[in-house]
Amino acid sequence: MLNRSLRRFMRFLWRIVWRGVLAFILVSVALVLLFRVVPPPGSMVMVERKIQSWIHSEPIRLQREWRGWDSLSVNAKLAVIAAEDQRFPHHGGFDLIELRRALQASRDGGRLRGASTLSQQTAKNVFLWSGRSWVRKGLEAWFTLLIETLWSKQRILEVYLNVAEWDSGVFGLEAASQHYFGASSSALTERQASLLAAILPSPRTRSAARPSAQVEQRSQWIRQQMRNLGGANYLEHL
Repeated sequence: MLNRSLRRFMRFLWRIVWRGVLAFILVSVALVLLFRVVPPPGSMVMVERKIQSWIHSEPIRLQREWRGWDSLSVNAKLAVIAAEDQRFPHHGGFDLIELRRALQASRDGGRLRGASTLSQQTAKNVFLWSGRSWVRKGLEAWFTLLIETLWSKQRILEVYLNVAEWDSGVFGLEAASQHYFGASSSALTERQASLLAAILPSPRTRSAARPSAQVEQRSQWIRQQMRNLGGANYLEHL
């Protein structure tokens, strides 16, 4: 009798888990399809910033202005690719070459460096919370596969440039351009775009308007990489 009750309970529990997984899959696919054509109303990072401000009683005003693909600076598009993910047009969401290099460097005694692609960063920023747990990494992989399957490369880069954080509370390329240079994102020069790309690893502790020697050096490297990629013509691969 006890075994029969246990089996019934396990079947009931399995049905709940299966339905929960199915519901998650359907909702996540629906959201990704929606944001394929509709600008995301925000990002999970924006939600985190608001919650942090409430917890610490430090009011924060989020700055963000959505700009469509054609209104975004060509220099900025290329600079971000050059800085963050040079194989972006060609991989399926995960840069296996860069991942192998990162793992090899770690095995050789070096610091484990990131190998996150623009697709992974977009998935994380829009749909997920910050953190390094295996659960979050698994969800990041799921949403990365979804956007790579259901969005174009142009859409992924467009969304990324509109949700990336460039300073505390400053989200998206247009807000960042106004914040640092007092100019529209469509008018960014090559140097300005490279400076914005250079601070992305730590945007809340670096400045594009008052770049440190390290940021200036990285921006110079980014500009060289932009030329090595072939300039604006590289965007034709997207």
